[in-house]
Amino acid sequence: MSTALIIVIVIAAIVLVAVIAILLRRRAAEREIERRRLSGEASAHRDQADSNVSRARELGREAGLHRRQAEQHSAKADEHAAVADEHAAKADELDEKVQTAGKAAAFHDEQAAEREQKLS
Repeated sequence: MSTALIIVIVIAAIVLVAVIAILLRRRAAEREIERRRLSGEASAHRDQADSNVSRARELGREAGLHRRQAEQHSAKADEHAAVADEHAAKADELDEKVQTAGKAAAFHDEQAAEREQKLS
């Protein structure tokens, strides 16, 4: 083998090694860029998740407050309904007394008219 061929082979090997080294560095740089991008996205998603957890807790507290208020209003509504039933029953009782008093008034009016007629 000639010296020139050996030199060409060595230079080709060095160029090949240099190209491989450049490609490996480029790939490593691309991986680092991708790693940083993914890290940034992961951090943004973590922040959003934390924000959503906080919002969910706040909404849970608010829902609990509204649930308690609804229960209180429901209890008051039940109390009001019971009082309304009592008033309706009392009104029915008084209506019966009104009818009885009206009949008694009519009876006594007739009796008075009869007595007045006998006087004439």
